[in-house]
Amino acid sequence: MVQQIRARIEEQTKKTAGPPAAYKVTIPNTTVTYAMVPIPGGEFRMGAAGQNAKADEQPQHSVKVDAFWMQAHEVTWDAYLLFMFADQANERAKPDAIVDALSRPTAPYVEMSFGRGLKGFPAISMTQHAANTYCKWLSAKMGQFYRLPTEAEWEYACRAGSDTAYSFGNDPEKLGEYAWFADNSGAKYQKIGMKKPNKWGLYDMHGNVLEWCLDQYEPDSYKQFTTATADNPWLRATKPYPHSARGGSWDDDPLALRSAARRASSSAWKMQDPQLPKSIWYHTDAQFLGFRIIRPLKVPPPEELAKYWNNGVEHD
Repeated sequence: MVQQIRARIEEQTKKTAGPPAAYKVTIPNTTVTYAMVPIPGGEFRMGAAGQNAKADEQPQHSVKVDAFWMQAHEVTWDAYLLFMFADQANERAKPDAIVDALSRPTAPYVEMSFGRGLKGFPAISMTQHAANTYCKWLSAKMGQFYRLPTEAEWEYACRAGSDTAYSFGNDPEKLGEYAWFADNSGAKYQKIGMKKPNKWGLYDMHGNVLEWCLDQYEPDSYKQFTTATADNPWLRATKPYPHSARGGSWDDDPLALRSAARRASSSAWKMQDPQLPKSIWYHTDAQFLGFRIIRPLKVPPPEELAKYWNNGVEHD
């Protein structure tokens, strides 16, 4: 299956070769669109130092990141529901054997927006496995390689060339211009793109919903990077918990929204899940959690693609 998806990506890449540029596409047989913004490759100082820096953000270290595209907004329910429920994208009318063969989430036992809104709002409460599988589904659907960002890619894109606490500077009093957080959210997530973007055209990198990254979370993982520049670092998952999430949410205070701030996932995020075993698809208690996708310029071979989409530790 992964080889078939890789072949589709290769074929589509030949048709769209050229310098990276922003683009917006419509998912086939739907009216749902998403926008991707080019992120130039480069080096930056990852982590934080100073009074507000937490232990898991230290030491600051030099990181090199290759170029990629990042979704301008968080993945919305408009797009995610197409993945959750078969034939939402009129797939039976135009059969696609590759897409039809992919796994999809089991039916949730509650309405997963919890009444907070669907159209134009970020999708929430999915496990990292579900987010990874969405990326696989969208890659097969569109013929483009999509995945979650690594922590390094996420922070690099969030900073957008800045070295300050937030992408716009150090003053948390300006957060209201860029972010939904505990002080202004009304205790719920908000529609995407309602605040100012960062300098690279990315919206809601601070606040609204916390965003999944690929990495296993380790509180002292930065200690290995003390001398040489780290080249596209990725701490691959070896256990179900914790994984890394970034950006802070509508329920967080300003410190949690800093570009360097890290958060670890927890089994408590699915405490109310009545299924036994617990669902691999839903974090029902993490109503502050979502994700956005990236598209690397380099497409890895099939065996590497499989590792990006399936960490093998989704059962807890």
